[in-house]
Amino acid sequence: MNDMDSEVLPLPPRYRFRDLLLGDQSFQNDDRVQVEFYVNENTFKERLKLFFIKNQRSSLRIRLFNFSLKLLTCLLYIVRVLLDDPVQGIGWAPILWVERKITLWALQVIIALIGFLETMLLIYLSYKGNIWEQIFRVSFILEMINTVPFIITIFWPPLRNLFIPVFLNCWLAKYALENMINDFHRAILRTQSAMFNQVLILFCTLLCLLFTGTCGIQHLERAGDNLSLLTSFYFCIVTFSTVGYGDVTPKIWPSQLLVVIMICVALVVLPLQFEELVYLWMERQKSGGNYSRHRAQTEKHVVLCVSSLKIDLLMDFLNEFYAHPRLQDYYVVILCPTEMDIQVRRVLQIPLWSQRVIYLQGSALKDQDLMRAKMDNGEACFILSSRNEVDRTAADHQTILRAWAVKDFAPNCPLYVQILKPENKFHVKFADHVVCEEECKYAMLALNCICPATSTLITLLVHTSRGQEGQDSPEQWQRMYGRCSGNEVYHIRMGDSKFFMEYEGKSFTYAAFHAHKKYGVCLIGLKREENKSILLNPGPRHIMAASDTCFYINITKEENSAFIFKQEEKQKRQGFSGRGLYDGPSRLPVHSIIASMGTVAMDLQSTDCRPPNSSKLALPTENGSSSRRPSIAPVLELADSSSLLPCDLLSDQSEDEMTPSDDEGLTVVEYVKGYPPNSPYIGSSPTLCHLLPVKAPFCCLRLDKGCKHNSYEDAKAYGFKNKLIIVSAETAGNGLYNFIVPLRAYYRSRKELNPIVLLLDNNLDSLLQCGIIYADNLVVVDKESTMSAEEDYMADAKTIVNVQTMFRLFPSLSIITELTHPSNMRFMQFRAKDSYSLALSKLEKRERENGSNLAFMFRLPFAAGRVFSISMLDTLLYQSFVKDYMISITRLLLGLDTTPGSGYLCAMKITDDDLWIRTYGRLFQKLCSSSAEIPIGIYRTESHMFSTSESQISVNVEDCEDTKDVKEPWGSRSGSGTSHHRPHRNSCASDQSDHPLLRRKSMQWARRLSRKGHKNTSKTAEWINQQRLSLYRRSERQELSELVKNRMKHLGLPTTGYDEMNDHQNTLSYVLINPPPDTRLELNDIVYLIRSDPLAHVTNDTHSRKSSCSNKLEPCHPETRDETQL
Repeated sequence: MNDMDSEVLPLPPRYRFRDLLLGDQSFQNDDRVQVEFYVNENTFKERLKLFFIKNQRSSLRIRLFNFSLKLLTCLLYIVRVLLDDPVQGIGWAPILWVERKITLWALQVIIALIGFLETMLLIYLSYKGNIWEQIFRVSFILEMINTVPFIITIFWPPLRNLFIPVFLNCWLAKYALENMINDFHRAILRTQSAMFNQVLILFCTLLCLLFTGTCGIQHLERAGDNLSLLTSFYFCIVTFSTVGYGDVTPKIWPSQLLVVIMICVALVVLPLQFEELVYLWMERQKSGGNYSRHRAQTEKHVVLCVSSLKIDLLMDFLNEFYAHPRLQDYYVVILCPTEMDIQVRRVLQIPLWSQRVIYLQGSALKDQDLMRAKMDNGEACFILSSRNEVDRTAADHQTILRAWAVKDFAPNCPLYVQILKPENKFHVKFADHVVCEEECKYAMLALNCICPATSTLITLLVHTSRGQEGQDSPEQWQRMYGRCSGNEVYHIRMGDSKFFMEYEGKSFTYAAFHAHKKYGVCLIGLKREENKSILLNPGPRHIMAASDTCFYINITKEENSAFIFKQEEKQKRQGFSGRGLYDGPSRLPVHSIIASMGTVAMDLQSTDCRPPNSSKLALPTENGSSSRRPSIAPVLELADSSSLLPCDLLSDQSEDEMTPSDDEGLTVVEYVKGYPPNSPYIGSSPTLCHLLPVKAPFCCLRLDKGCKHNSYEDAKAYGFKNKLIIVSAETAGNGLYNFIVPLRAYYRSRKELNPIVLLLDNNLDSLLQCGIIYADNLVVVDKESTMSAEEDYMADAKTIVNVQTMFRLFPSLSIITELTHPSNMRFMQFRAKDSYSLALSKLEKRERENGSNLAFMFRLPFAAGRVFSISMLDTLLYQSFVKDYMISITRLLLGLDTTPGSGYLCAMKITDDDLWIRTYGRLFQKLCSSSAEIPIGIYRTESHMFSTSESQISVNVEDCEDTKDVKEPWGSRSGSGTSHHRPHRNSCASDQSDHPLLRRKSMQWARRLSRKGHKNTSKTAEWINQQRLSLYRRSERQELSELVKNRMKHLGLPTTGYDEMNDHQNTLSYVLINPPPDTRLELNDIVYLIRSDPLAHVTNDTHSRKSSCSNKLEPCHPETRDETQL
């Protein structure tokens, strides 16, 4: 035994590795047994069952054969009736006996035998222990009635002419048809439409009722009026349609009884069928049905996948998508897992959308629903996240799964994905276009702090508009603002462009200036044919080539423009040349006015191009002091080596790195340029930034608590030189990285870097400690906790109320925030009795009724860049379907991406020293010739007298008096009431001299008070105490001011920096995108610039170039000293 166990037998050759690979050739003739395995039992019954029932294809053939037999029996019955020659008999004889030809009888017997055998076989195969269940089935009973009598006639010839109701086979044919359709769909592995099945069943039921009634009445009336088949069919149609003419009626009681039975059956069966059909129709309306495969192959469609569809999102998508002429024939298929909203249903019933928008209820994670939407034939798929979710990460996870499912099902369908959190962006990197909401939101908030109203500028650029908004307004600023809002970004190949073709071989700045001067278009960037990167303002070194793709800002694209060359004298004779909406120094020229929808007629004022250094651009001397206002240098066709780059940019930045400032006090004076060592999430674009040489300790990041390195506990103690930027947020998320980077980018001068304070505790003490009175901007982004509101529009409630509170406490502070819903922007800086805001509300409603996509643009907080909604940037994703470069350009403008050689967005302020330039066109030339900067727009602030009511004026009187008096110490107010009135009146005399109504009201009030003072002393003392209390009752603004100052004193903070009265209520600000060249510059205008990359042309001999550049540009430095400063 042990010997046998210890002996290891060799493996047979069939189990060797070599034999497994090459096969066993030596053991082919061994004694092996082949074993067959059956899925089903190897019995005769199981094989028959597999053939007749289980196998879809064979079962389908059998049912089709059965259906044909039943139709054939009905056809033979009609033939028998037509060949029958009825003889008027007596009693029941004509009903029981008919004339049947021998050939016809033989065919019917053969069909009956086949049907009988098939029925018995199916009964045997489907028997499961209860034979009575099979016998009492309606189909079995009808089969026996139509087959057994014919079989009997074989053995008993006298019964060959017996009447047999063969027409009842129509019901068996209906049953066979239903089973055949089910087997057909099972065989082709495709789900059938329940609506189609129900309609088919209803149609077959009607046909069977009509056929049964027609044949039954015709046969029974053989003993009566002997009606034909056609007459019987006419009678059934008239009866079932409840018309009942009465010209044909059954004469004998059997036929009358049959009519009663048929009507009762119809009244029971048909309502049930119709109820089922209506129910399926309603369910189909909810789920949306299917998108036709034929339509998907012949028409173009896009699919919109959302988790919940709201009316605002739907209208934004439809208005922006169908704003492009070439998308008018596209269909939009909406795939949403929730049931259609009532408002959405009402909108989709409008004929404008009902023919082009199809709503499907389903999930993008189911291939069945993607097949219903014909995703594989779609031109594009837009996947949007639900920004109203409390857990925004979970919303991103759902979006990621949808994107994966679509990519798996339709890998060739272009994907346009919206992501909320930047850390989730790398999961959908495979998508064709991705927009991260938090990236754009924080970048826009950051740029709003250094380039005012950048959010408004970007929003207007990415919205499709004809520039017709506000043209019926009586106010000049609304007409200019509305007209310039129609500017968008377009592209064209330079070799095919009339705008830029003539500048081939010229420098980029030369082409930009002359294109703006001649055509009114603003060239902002280009893309080389061999390079996929877009470059904004590549600088004067770049030479324009015919293969370059030019990106420009204009009212409409060049393809929709008509070029009309006219002389200046001829233009002056035109009616619109000297009058209209833009009459005055800042009127818009004709070459930027839309002549009709989608077309611009550009009147070129002169075909000859004047030299840029002509006397027209030179300002006349004033009192012989021509040296104070130098002329503007021409823009060179090819860049000169001595003026290629604004050398002060590089020199200033190098000085920032090497020579610390002496007057910065306690702030950090050393910076280095480098890339952030730690990226907060995967996929963040690396940006060269100003960094500290040594990483600051974590304990030093707390501003309100001292540590072993410093003992400062408030912003005042730090002694910051520049104004603060305070960010009020609930949590410090990864999105804040995109807020800090644009403010610390390498192209920002170190002298312009503002300290950033992150405020996570939003209360008054924290605001005061973090130095809000020393802040220039307050950014509020704390809204995540209110996303769980039952009403969607309440998601912004906390943000709105917090901003309103801080606006009341600190009126002079610039508060910037972002809202979820654009309609909530009307509550920002809300004043209930402001008649001007009410007028703007009416203007907004009028623009919305006119179909404008920018109806909210005239709200003062949005126009001034104080508030925006990130949902407005949804149009950025929609526009990318037509303009695939829009996301890249927007990211470059926002500083989210930094392409080598591409410029960046910045701003300069027009001061008194710059007003000699006079017009925007001359400023364009000045910037192009001196610093190679491209202006793209103006941020203008104007003084505006808002109309107020008399009640508001009286309130202002009280505010004025109380404000002047509150500066006195509390001890001086303890005197008598009469002694208190005189300083009140005197303190406000200067203000009342400007307002007679205010002076009259205050004098009457003082006179009444002094007249009542001569009465009874006891009553007078009590009355004086009450009046003194009412007099000391300060206005709302005074109470808020006292509250803030008391808290500052309690915290040990100085109150000298708190200015409670400067609330800028008499100013309004707005953005002018690409204004015409003859637009007058005004004091304090802020010009948006695209400045070329200062590191684009830095060579190895940087120091020698800087020294030569400083020597050559020393005389012209006074011209540009303030033009590149913020």
